[in-house]
Amino acid sequence: MAISKKSKPKPKSRVISLVISSIAIAFFWLFYSSSITNSGLLFSSPVAVNQVESGRREREGWDGLGRKYLYWGSRVDCPGKHCDSCEGLGHQESSLRCALEEALFLKRVFVMPSRMCINPMHNKKGILHHSRNTTSEERWAANSCAMDSLYDLDLISKSIPVILDNSKMWYQILSTSMKLGTRGMAHVEGTSKVDLRDNIIYSNVLLINRTASPLSWFMECKDRSNHSSITLPYSFLPKMAARKLRDAADKIKGLLGDYDAIHVRRGDKIKTRKDRFGVDRSLHPHLDRDTQPDFIQRRIAKWIPQGRTLFIASNERTPDFFSPLSASYRVAYSSNYSDILDQVVENNYQLFIIERLILAGAKTFVRTFKEDDNDLSLTDDPKKNTKRWQIPVYTIDGEGS
Repeated sequence: MAISKKSKPKPKSRVISLVISSIAIAFFWLFYSSSITNSGLLFSSPVAVNQVESGRREREGWDGLGRKYLYWGSRVDCPGKHCDSCEGLGHQESSLRCALEEALFLKRVFVMPSRMCINPMHNKKGILHHSRNTTSEERWAANSCAMDSLYDLDLISKSIPVILDNSKMWYQILSTSMKLGTRGMAHVEGTSKVDLRDNIIYSNVLLINRTASPLSWFMECKDRSNHSSITLPYSFLPKMAARKLRDAADKIKGLLGDYDAIHVRRGDKIKTRKDRFGVDRSLHPHLDRDTQPDFIQRRIAKWIPQGRTLFIASNERTPDFFSPLSASYRVAYSSNYSDILDQVVENNYQLFIIERLILAGAKTFVRTFKEDDNDLSLTDDPKKNTKRWQIPVYTIDGEGS
């Protein structure tokens, strides 16, 4: 394959990429043969054949875009340092959005990983297994969930056409790419999006394979301001929730009626560490104080009148932590709607997605951190990690204790 010297990948990277592609084919045949035998389906999702075929045809027929494809790998954020573990849902969504942005920019179909890794810190539904006798692949499979159990792929495809990497179409793409020679597949590393679009070496190839890159997906888009690309808003993937999750959120919103909402991020964000003098320090020095019930009530009083229904989403684990707010508001939590959620929620990622939809539907929504200039927030501490460990402030006058 004719590749310019500047962008020619290292031999080792090319070998690794080809091995990955071969493994992908082997995985497909293992999956495909069993799925055909058992149910005749082409995808891992337990959906009727006609629904799957309808969705597949829709995703693969967008104005001829199905002729060219973009593949970043079988796991979100891998390659990179998160191959054996994984980050939380928000971080992985940033990485996934990064890959989708490139597919949109290149006008290519994105090959979506069929599963998303679930960070054990963010799951309490009991689906994780930690047997010492399991392989890393088995542990990863047990600690993951089907991508289409989180997102509506047909809905995503209305903006960026996608297919799953365990689908029949993906096998056909791999098989065809190996028969086309230089027009079949390009393994790229350190190549800009503009070059991938404008350089004929890449623009006419059937499949662009990104797996040669040693970087995690998130790092590819970390400095988005320097990329000439079409940027998807942060709200894109939250709005692409799977149908059953959207339906559950709609039912709960209907029961809440006219409501307001707050998101209270505590947990990992309020952790402290001691400096060399034994003094506690925090990256968010006011957050623990600002997310206490009495401070929350003082902060939101100017935006949310007393007596309103207040939905609270939080990672706080202390029972009844927010109960003091009940003196001023009709407080509600997702746990109040377990009869709805227990039917659809299998892991905390699905719960987070439902809660986000509920938060977005509130008349007034107050975030923990201000993310945009117009946001209402519980604290003025910046969300971005400043790497400045400061002495926590717990009182209204700014004293440390």
